[in-house]
Amino acid sequence: MDGPGPLGDFLRARRTRLRPADVGLREFGPRRRVAGLRREEVAQLAGVSVSYYTRLEQGLSRGASAEVLDAIARALLLGDHERGHLDRLAAVARHAPRLRRPRPERPTDSARELLRALDGVPAVVLGHRTDVLAWNALGHALLAGHLDRDSPDDPARRPNLNRMLFLDAHARELYADWPRKARAVVGNLRTAVGRHPEDRLLAELIGELTMKSPEFVALWADHRVTPCDSAVHRLHHPVVGPLTVTQQMLSISGPAEQALVVHTAPAGSPDEEALVLLRRAGEFGPAPRREPGPVGQVGPVGQGRR
Repeated sequence: MDGPGPLGDFLRARRTRLRPADVGLREFGPRRRVAGLRREEVAQLAGVSVSYYTRLEQGLSRGASAEVLDAIARALLLGDHERGHLDRLAAVARHAPRLRRPRPERPTDSARELLRALDGVPAVVLGHRTDVLAWNALGHALLAGHLDRDSPDDPARRPNLNRMLFLDAHARELYADWPRKARAVVGNLRTAVGRHPEDRLLAELIGELTMKSPEFVALWADHRVTPCDSAVHRLHHPVVGPLTVTQQMLSISGPAEQALVVHTAPAGSPDEEALVLLRRAGEFGPAPRREPGPVGQVGPVGQGRR
């Protein structure tokens, strides 16, 4: 294996994020030359030799036991998601899988049924690489109305939410807190890589983003592992203006790792009214932009008080 590999990179990234005080150690001696904990400090906390931990971080040792991984996870204060990611990376290091090009993903029948049932709610079906496998009319209008609605049907033109977020100006302008959204999707992508280390298309996506987006490079180097289960996002939509939605990612039962992403707003809220307006815009042609009025005043298309 050339270089430390994903396991070594992850351990080093987590080590550099901790200070001695975070783990109950005192800082003394000469001025520290490295950010975060030293390797010998992690080894001490985990109860392993410095040489063994160094080999593990350098990719020279691939057979760490479950007990050793538990000890290192405790030393590095890993959360549950990071602990699972560590296990997957250790398993990959043991077997060094070959990259392979998988068949294009297709939405399952159950996923399409869910989309039909959620006709009045923006919904998107994602594959494990965050490729858009399908979306309903409102999901398309909310997230990517500038793209061809039928593009998910063609694997060669299929949108990818990670690619859109970093390389598409529309997505950058859509999210009011773009950096927070970007951190979340990169953390989720880290999890996908741990689950599918042999996926060549996933590796190619990461390579493309690395070449084209300095922001992605910085976030990817952080090795943060976070699920995108549920989050509230403020959007600046080009048709209906500002609105806030709750995004939830729900796993779809079946052998394929597909997820349903839905966007909701509280009943009777101005944000729900904005979604209704967006749906009408799709049914009856372009709608007037929703211009926000002064705080406490009803806007021109019936939005309530903000």
